[in-house]
Amino acid sequence: MAQVSVSPLPSSATSPLPLHRRIFLRLQRTATASATDSVSTSTSSSTSNFKPKVVVTRERGKNAKLITALAKHEINCLELPLIEHTRGPDLDRLPSVLSDNAFDWVVITSPEAGSVFLEAWRASGMPHVKVGVVGAGTASIFKEASQSLSQSLDIAFTPSKATGKVLATELPKVGNKCTVLYPASAKASKEIEEGLSNRGFEVTRMNTYTTVPVQHVDHVVLKQALAAPVVTVASPSAIRAWKILLSDSEWSNSIACIGETTAAMARSLGFTNVYYPAQPGLEGWVESIIEALGSYDELLK
Repeated sequence: MAQVSVSPLPSSATSPLPLHRRIFLRLQRTATASATDSVSTSTSSSTSNFKPKVVVTRERGKNAKLITALAKHEINCLELPLIEHTRGPDLDRLPSVLSDNAFDWVVITSPEAGSVFLEAWRASGMPHVKVGVVGAGTASIFKEASQSLSQSLDIAFTPSKATGKVLATELPKVGNKCTVLYPASAKASKEIEEGLSNRGFEVTRMNTYTTVPVQHVDHVVLKQALAAPVVTVASPSAIRAWKILLSDSEWSNSIACIGETTAAMARSLGFTNVYYPAQPGLEGWVESIIEALGSYDELLK
């Protein structure tokens, strides 16, 4: 069952540098390929007759799985990317850190962190690493690489619940000195590194990427998004970007978050109809979206 909540007001953002050329091109190719495989209703969403029920807001090309899952429930979507990834201050150093040091664990807590890490890991000569991932979505980024390079890339841990807090509590500790490399978004909280440090781990955090709001939003698409019953968000950065887009306009429809961390940010920004699954992941997220739509339909009766 999803949970609903209320609360107060906003927070801020920073804006970084353009992506490292090689990684930028890789991400761009991936986004283009995924966007082609996405759903036609997303790309043709600027037509005046199109009335989506759900707005999907991940970076362009990364919404296909959610769109497909919702289509099975006959729920049509509008794609409105709210954020984009750019390089972090530690990105260039990551390959040398991997090649020059041996860590007991590498902790990865998002698909984007996984993609950026894999690029740097290949550039470093693919040393043997033992990886802890936060959940199934992040693990899927490593699936192809681990199948072909299983001896070097060991996906060895997933917590009982897909949150950073639980990961920091449950990550196995070997010996008195256990070292962790934590490549992360510059905007990620200190919850994981502090949780692990409190347990005696030696944590090296590297801010390898960050997120910024998209530079341009089509006004016709935005108008359709504002009319949709549910907006989905997969990160605190995305909900902050949505808040900025709303400006001072009144909007009281529902937010369906991928998990409780994003939901907490939504509540702190003043959104009142906030839904999220108890267990993060695609299946629970879809259930939360369906529940949010059900509540909207009840209000119309």
